[in-house]
Amino acid sequence: MWRFLVTDPILVEIVEGTLASVEMEVETAIARTARSPMIRDAHDFRAGIHDVRLRKLTGRSYSALVQPVVRDFPIETMKPGDVYFHNDVYLSEGGIGHLPDLCVTVPVFHDGEVVAFVQAFGHHDDIGGSVPGSMPSHARSVFEEGLMVPPIKLWDEGVPNEAALRIMTRNSRMPDSLAGDLDAECSACLMGARRLAELFERYGREAVEECFDAIIDKTSETFRRELLAKIPEGTYVWEDYAEHDGVDEPRLHAQRITLSVDHAADTPLTIDFTGTSPQAKGPINHAGDYADGVFLKKWLAPVLRNLADTPERMAELDVNEGVVPLIKMVFPEKGTLLTPVFPAPTNARTFVILRLLGVLAGVLAKATGGRMPADQETIRYTGVYGADADGQPYLMREVLGGGSGGRWYADGEDTIHVVPDSRNIPVEFAEARWPFRVERLGLACDSGGPGMFRGGLGYDKHIRMLRDASYMSIADRSILSCWGVNGGLAGRPFRVEIAGKEMDGLVDDYPVQAGELIRIRTTGGGGWGSPYDRDPRAVAADVRDGKVSIAGALGDYGVVLDGDRIDEQATAELRARLRPRADRFFDRGPGYAKLSGGRAHAEVDEL
Repeated sequence: MWRFLVTDPILVEIVEGTLASVEMEVETAIARTARSPMIRDAHDFRAGIHDVRLRKLTGRSYSALVQPVVRDFPIETMKPGDVYFHNDVYLSEGGIGHLPDLCVTVPVFHDGEVVAFVQAFGHHDDIGGSVPGSMPSHARSVFEEGLMVPPIKLWDEGVPNEAALRIMTRNSRMPDSLAGDLDAECSACLMGARRLAELFERYGREAVEECFDAIIDKTSETFRRELLAKIPEGTYVWEDYAEHDGVDEPRLHAQRITLSVDHAADTPLTIDFTGTSPQAKGPINHAGDYADGVFLKKWLAPVLRNLADTPERMAELDVNEGVVPLIKMVFPEKGTLLTPVFPAPTNARTFVILRLLGVLAGVLAKATGGRMPADQETIRYTGVYGADADGQPYLMREVLGGGSGGRWYADGEDTIHVVPDSRNIPVEFAEARWPFRVERLGLACDSGGPGMFRGGLGYDKHIRMLRDASYMSIADRSILSCWGVNGGLAGRPFRVEIAGKEMDGLVDDYPVQAGELIRIRTTGGGGWGSPYDRDPRAVAADVRDGKVSIAGALGDYGVVLDGDRIDEQATAELRARLRPRADRFFDRGPGYAKLSGGRAHAEVDEL
């Protein structure tokens, strides 16, 4: 066995690279062997590596937590070949947000002792409940959402628990794909555990664990020195909203952050969620107030990377357990959107945890004079289900992306997906498997928020049904828009039309007849900076590319086009008339006035 000094930076690089390689190998194995479109094709799953102290070591993706497993199964009782499973939201210590997210955990052994964990969790097609896909948009209780499984031992020393597997597949409308996915995830994590064991065997436990400490400490120091130092000390408040919960009429469900910054403190950032709205009757709640909010700390920390000096530096920064000591979280009393009381439903909790990313970005924008991107909303579930020509049930559910927000240095990205490496379902695969045609898959013109740097565009997708089916949707931002910042304007909201009729964002079973067209337009990101400061040549290029219409160029940007030519004098005169006397720092779009009683902006929008 080789011996290295912990100060040896080469060994730290080797261990760090090995961890990233193993994590990617686990994800690749799952993607190649899983059976469901959601896992195999849409890639809505994550792997993670944690040490024996339950700290997340890798930073290329987020992951669930090991805490609920070791809470119920002490480490000293674990054996090689054991695989643990859970999906119970309220018994996951905040690591699982809704029941379709199934989590597999495998301990890593060296010299007969647990030294680390390999974990995978992902969104599966169906785990029971009242509607196909296990995401009933009008649920009032978690009991309507599917099968709840607290932490259990799914494999015992390499032997699968067939009884547990049979119970889970029996409760699923897609038993074969569920069984295949679980087998893929268990096998991939066991493979990853073997790879990690080889690392410990090669370098020894003491040296490897010292490298783990160095990796985490490096993240803490980098975030404190490069990122947090750019936030002026003080206290800042902002909030944003989910617009509906599937039960009550649409209204503003607030998620508020009060950010306190003290660079001299051991924990320089305090994120206080006091002021967040009461828990909803419908399924938009997120059980985040467990394990001191450790999941939310790692979930929100990537927003801080926008404070990096350059986009290239931002891409280099991983988010591992090193961010946890830098953030203190203060939760309100039980009974809010972030502190729901069992059995409150949670299947649409993305409305809350995705909104929190934007709330943190918004409050940081206030603190830093706008040096944060505008808003984005890049996850929503749309799909159809029914019976195919052979009479067999099918479920097509897709997580379509949307446009990201404009940034202080560049336009937003078009049709991105917030889940790392996730993607839409290939048209060729979809048409070969399900009874519909995709007649268009392109960019939604004018969907990006106007700005000096334009918001990214959403999808425009047209689906022609070949057989009668039912349409489903779990989507927010169908009334409210992705906000613009620093004078930028809001993007266009989510919109679905079926045979010309506009749908709500939350739909379980709208009937679609054979031959009817489903048109889906996903959200555009908010704009950054005044649209009247955008280079007219960039506007003209957007018009040529079909990203902005001629009417949008004129009305949103004040650019007068004569064919491909810019009328510079007319443009200057029009912009002078259109430019407001004082641009609003935040623009929430027209939907906010509909839900706020006519107000154009919130009190917290004032600087």
